[in-house]
Parts: sequence; structure tokens; C-alpha cells
Amino acid sequence: MTNIEPNQPEIIDDNTNAERHQKRQQRLKAKVDERIAAATADKGLVLVITGNGKGKSTAGFGIVTRAVGHGLTAAVAQFIKGTWECGERNLLQKHGVPFSVMATGFTWETQDRALDIAAATQVWEDCAAYLQDPNIDVVLLDELTYMLSYDYLDLATVLGAIQNRPAHQHVVITGRGAHRQLIDIADTVSEVQSVKHAFDAGIKVQKGIDW
Repeated sequence: MTNIEPNQPEIIDDNTNAERHQKRQQRLKAKVDERIAAATADKGLVLVITGNGKGKSTAGFGIVTRAVGHGLTAAVAQFIKGTWECGERNLLQKHGVPFSVMATGFTWETQDRALDIAAATQVWEDCAAYLQDPNIDVVLLDELTYMLSYDYLDLATVLGAIQNRPAHQHVVITGRGAHRQLIDIADTVSEVQSVKHAFDAGIKVQKGIDW
């Protein structure tokens, strides 16, 4: 009678695991290298950071900080911002970054549509100048999406200024509910989703983290 050995599990030693890992990474590297080689266009980007989660403005300011760290020039417009101290503004103004701030507070605080429109229009005048200035490499339009959702600013005017900016200039737009036409003209769109938020648990906003 012939003895038939039951199926034995494959024995994989550390060397086999290492070889498999190396092969996977080699295939991955080849794909990444191929995509890098194919990406030859060079242009100013429009980046939209939207969604209901926390971190949109933080991400926008991260891009500005990175740009300034590389020696690029930047300008920032802040819509729907009140009189709270802004940590990013404290830092970036010391490095020559100009800010235009709406400074009227949130719309539920002002409760005055005419005042909000006037304040938004004043900030937009600075934005229009930033978007025409070839000496500015990066423009952050923080919370711009609300100005379009509330019809405080004319959509066609905003889109035209962004599309007719200097060719090398990058524009970063943040805020919830980005208008479909903003998304259409954007090169990169990121959506920040909320999974948990400390404020919902009754924890007050934290200096240096939330503002």
C-alpha cells in the first residue's frame, strides 16, 4: 500500500518573503517611473479642497507654507473670517505674504447680507489684483466657495479671473460645497470627509490646532 502524504502547507522562509516583496516593489517602481516620465506638462495649477471635514484651510495654508519654504511668492485672501487671531497669518506675514481678510465674521454672526457682500467685494478686489500679478506664484482663496454659494460674488467674474491669471500661477481654493464650475476648471480636487470631530463631543476649539 502506497502512503500518500496529505497536502502540506507551503513553507515560506524570510528569504522567500524578501524576494516576493522586492519583486512587488520593482513592479510598482516601474509603474511610477512610467507615470513620472509621461508627466511632461508644466503649468500653474488650480487646486480645490472641499468637503464637510475639518482641515481644508489647514491644507491650503500647508501649500502656501511649502511654497514659501521653496522661495516662491504667495498671497492669501480669507473670506468668512472674523477677528480671531490666525496662527498662519502670524507666521506667513513675517515672511512677506500679503493677506486680505474679510474680517466680518461668519454669516450667522453678521446677519447682514448687504454688509457681507460689501466686505466680500472689497476682498475680491485684492484677489483680482493678486490674480493679475505675475510676481505672485501662489494665491490662496480661503473659503471662497461660500461667496459663490451665497451669491456674494459673481461666478463668471471669479472664474474669468482665475482662468486668465499668469500661466505659471497656482491657485488654491478652499471651502465646503465647491461649485461644479470651479471643480470643472480645477486640475486637482480633494474632498475632506468628517469621520469624527472633537467639537461634536463638546470639546472647545483649540488654539494652535483649530485656529
